[in-house]
This record gives sequence, C-alpha cells and structure tokens, in this order.
Amino acid sequence: MLDVTILTPQEVLFQGQAVRVILPGEMGTFEVGQFHRPLMSRLLPGLIVVDNQHIPIVRGVVKVERDAVMAVVEPDAPAAS
Repeated sequence: MLDVTILTPQEVLFQGQAVRVILPGEMGTFEVGQFHRPLMSRLLPGLIVVDNQHIPIVRGVVKVERDAVMAVVEPDAPAAS
C-alpha cells in the first residue's frame, strides 16, 4: 500500500492509503505503485486518480518515495453556472 497525501495550500484533498495513483506528469501520465522509484515531477492539468477517486487539477508538483506519494496541487474549480 502507498501512503498518499494530496493537498492544496489551504486544505487536504486526500490523505490515506491506496494501491495505485495515476498522475498527469510533465512527460505524460504515469502510474505509481508500491516500491516505485523515487522521483519528483511537475503536474499538468488533468486528473489525479487515487484507486477509484478522481481529483481534477490545474497544476502541481509531486514527490514519490518508496511507498509514499505527496502532491501539492491547485485544484480545478468546477465551472460556474
């Protein structure tokens, strides 16, 4: 299991454990699972998928360690009616 934290400067969007996380990285969408190599990446507009939960973002950064994922993001606000 991965320890996952996704937050904005104002609030925590997700904190918990997950089997996999899919991220919209600068070099393309990538998946993180258990025992992933450490990396840091910018995040581009898209969806972060934590197991089956979808979090739309405008941009952000992510740090991946062996069994941990931490992302600081700007969430994509819902369109105003």
